[in-house]
Amino acid sequence: MSKRKETTTVPEPLEEYVRQFDSLFEKWNQRESFRCYLEGLLEPSERNKTLTGLANTEPVVGAQEKQAQFLQWFLSESGWDERKIQRQRLQMLLEDPLTAPTCHGVLVIDEHGDRKAGTHMAHVGRQYLGNLGKVDNGVVSVTSLWANAGVYYPVDFEPYTPADHFEKGEKDADFRTKLKLALELVNRAVQAAIAFRAIVADNFYGEDRSLRKAFRALGLGYVLALKPSHDWWHAEATLGSLGEVAQAADWKSAEQPGQWVKVERMFRDGSKQTWWAWEVQAGPYGPDKTERAVIATTDPVTLPDTSTGYLVTNLPAPGSPAAQQSSLVAASLEEVIRLYGLRMWIEQSRHSGQRDLRMVAVPSSKRSSHATTLATGLLCLLLLLVSPQSLSRLLSFG
Repeated sequence: MSKRKETTTVPEPLEEYVRQFDSLFEKWNQRESFRCYLEGLLEPSERNKTLTGLANTEPVVGAQEKQAQFLQWFLSESGWDERKIQRQRLQMLLEDPLTAPTCHGVLVIDEHGDRKAGTHMAHVGRQYLGNLGKVDNGVVSVTSLWANAGVYYPVDFEPYTPADHFEKGEKDADFRTKLKLALELVNRAVQAAIAFRAIVADNFYGEDRSLRKAFRALGLGYVLALKPSHDWWHAEATLGSLGEVAQAADWKSAEQPGQWVKVERMFRDGSKQTWWAWEVQAGPYGPDKTERAVIATTDPVTLPDTSTGYLVTNLPAPGSPAAQQSSLVAASLEEVIRLYGLRMWIEQSRHSGQRDLRMVAVPSSKRSSHATTLATGLLCLLLLLVSPQSLSRLLSFG
């Protein structure tokens, strides 16, 4: 057997890390392009992450140069399997004691969107882009991340393809909603032996009863957000929504909080903040029922939008009949708030992050090759692109 052709060495610790994926690429030019692409993604945020920018060529006209064409071929034509890379990445995380997931962490389901011009890119469409806070033309993917109090990292992703990409629209057999993608990501995490205390997600996922039922069928715990307008069937003149329940609270003062329970939230910098939590006992929710609803806020009087959360969980209340019957470990109000608070920490970290990784346009006719550039753009974002030792240091955020 002939000796493999050596690739161009990229700076450490990237080279040390990426070398562990070499066996997954049969050809030298695939290994070479993989390094080029990852190195380009790690350039400073002011550097455009377009195809020409990643290939270090002149914008627009440089797209025809050899290095840009080389990278284009790798992304859209080259025959490699992104799922094998994903499995290798997760295996490395599982084997490192500082990143191995434990039952104290959470699996966060979220979305990531990039604004894109034109209509000839795979998965592109006019849709809501959460990171922009508005509807625009772009690409959206559903993602899963693992987090505890000291570390978080992406687990997996799946691109969402708008219905107009399919011949029969939403009725097409291949069309998948974001909710279906979320359930698929959860199943993948379970199959990959990713341990977690609960699934956490925003109210887009929390409001879907079918998704919550599917999580329960899998025997998984969850803490999901709900809207304050979340309601249920109720008799006339009785409370029928979480917002109404919160407004009807018998709060008088911190010394006379009524049904509100004081909760001290501890943050990574050692600071503390006083929150107040209420175990809702109305409609289908209560400590003795299948699901609990919890209202958490910094101010029970004004219920500020920015620091008030409406949550639903199937983690049983300590000492309740449900706790005796459930296979899930009971969770106090403090624990429920802690678990969902990990998602908020991730959101804040993302918005304050210094690295700007975006997806490169790949023709839609090639989307069957590797789930388009999401299989590299977002997946390479997931790689975290450092050696296991440096990965542990980076992920500590300390």
